[in-house]
Amino acid sequence: MHYWNPSNLAILACPGAEAFADQVTFHLKNHYRRIFDKAASDMSRRYNLSVEETTRKINFIDEVTRPGGYCHAEDLKLHVPKFKTPARFSMFANGEFKCEIMNSVRGKDLFIFQDVENHCPVKINDGSETRVFSVNDHLMALYVTIDAAVQSSAEQITVVIPVYPYSRQHKRKGREGLTASRVGHILEMLGVKRIITLDIHSRELTNSFNKIKFENLHASYQIIKALFNLMPSPGDLDDFVILSPDTGAVDRNKFYATALKKPLALLYKERDYSHISKNADENNISVMKLLGSVRDKKVFMADDMLGTGGTLIKAMKFLKKEEAGKVIAAVSLPLFSGDAIKYFDEAYQNGLFYRIIGTNAVTHDELLKREWYVNVNVSKLFAQIISRLHQKLSLSLLLDNREIIIKSLSAKEQAIYSGKQGDLFTAPSPAKKTD
Repeated sequence: MHYWNPSNLAILACPGAEAFADQVTFHLKNHYRRIFDKAASDMSRRYNLSVEETTRKINFIDEVTRPGGYCHAEDLKLHVPKFKTPARFSMFANGEFKCEIMNSVRGKDLFIFQDVENHCPVKINDGSETRVFSVNDHLMALYVTIDAAVQSSAEQITVVIPVYPYSRQHKRKGREGLTASRVGHILEMLGVKRIITLDIHSRELTNSFNKIKFENLHASYQIIKALFNLMPSPGDLDDFVILSPDTGAVDRNKFYATALKKPLALLYKERDYSHISKNADENNISVMKLLGSVRDKKVFMADDMLGTGGTLIKAMKFLKKEEAGKVIAAVSLPLFSGDAIKYFDEAYQNGLFYRIIGTNAVTHDELLKREWYVNVNVSKLFAQIISRLHQKLSLSLLLDNREIIIKSLSAKEQAIYSGKQGDLFTAPSPAKKTD
């Protein structure tokens, strides 16, 4: 039995990252309750005490060793750690940011959350002002928050940033910078020890750091779960093909093809990099070719991010000309920049696709109202990673989730052929496997 005392674990959310940080905190508290309940039950049997008396003693020890680290409650109930650390963010008239951490983080294992692609209005200056931040605004807010944490003597700082900023500027084709790498170097210089992100655009980025530890999570388990929920009947699995939308996404879609035991096709695209993609109509794709067959097939294609959406919509138009059937796309990072939502509304009305699966790693308001959009929650995955990092436990099962997916798919396949339906992805969950 392993009892985890997480009172020196702290979460701090930058402006725009509050929603995601709150969801991760919710799962962390549930995770802690499960560990606590198991520990109290085991110890009560071992020492011949009632569960209530064991709970009271554990609460007593926790509050003596870590005063102020827990929310006060009845002695016979679990005292849940606070986890979330409040902070005050100010923005001056000239655009400068200031962060003031309201509680002590001295000696804490601090996880700082930031959603650089949140373009919904955020409150600053004690809620008296509301602004829409750019990526650069969010990034600067992150920098000053990290500096405030360093000056406040946090023991270790981890940045939780689901969308890694400037990740598309990862290779040089001419007189241009490698900004993706430089962002990491700045974080490293500020004192960050680890970065947690989701489906980084280029895995080679992990090789550009000197000392920083880089945890690249994958949403494949949650996406496959959503995909199966979209296809409840046995016949929906027939005539199914996985399509890589470009050569850069081959490995990702090969993973899905192998897991689902379906054929893999490829869209080959040539781009004119002298033009910048401004929206779904004005993109830089000059040539598109199909390797494989999609005629009368259900098509599933996955990519890491969706920006203006021009590439994906052009691919959907191409698939319609090739007489493909139902088209489902999945993106780990649904940015939907500019007028992308409007263009996808039009594409949906024209029958170009059936559904788009995205994650809550990016905060949206309007997107969640769309019939064609399926939102999957990855906050539990981040909570599991944070818990295991804090406990100094292995992350292997969560970083490479093929084993979990294969077992879930086998159970789902058996249920389909036996005529039984249900959400087989909920038990056993990865959390229960790794507690």
